[in-house]
Amino acid sequence: MSQTPSELRYAITHEWARREEDGTVTVGITDHAQEALGDVVFVELPEVGTVFAAADDAGVVESVKAASDVYAPMGGEVIAINSMLEDEPEIVNSDPYNDGWFYKLQPADTSDLDALLSAEDYQQQCEDE
Repeated sequence: MSQTPSELRYAITHEWARREEDGTVTVGITDHAQEALGDVVFVELPEVGTVFAAADDAGVVESVKAASDVYAPMGGEVIAINSMLEDEPEIVNSDPYNDGWFYKLQPADTSDLDALLSAEDYQQQCEDE
């Protein structure tokens, strides 16, 4: 069974968002998503300075099985990317919620986090798929 940390918020498109102490939001894909993809071999990250609206295309993750778009779970400006993933994309498989994060946003509106799914609601969505 996939891990679904309760302190995170989740998009229906299988991205997670974590509010950091400094007000920024860290984004990645869920354990459920990486399990469905299989072995991740490439991650295309957005450029720092890119501004997203919620649900905008924010990158691509490729595995031995398929390629999948990554969407912005909320609006904001990209302020950092996880450059480790360029050389070690498999980190997404081994640690999707910590070292496998994709990018950090300065959110346009932090209340957008409240519109995302709770861990319980996300787990229910995954079970219903």
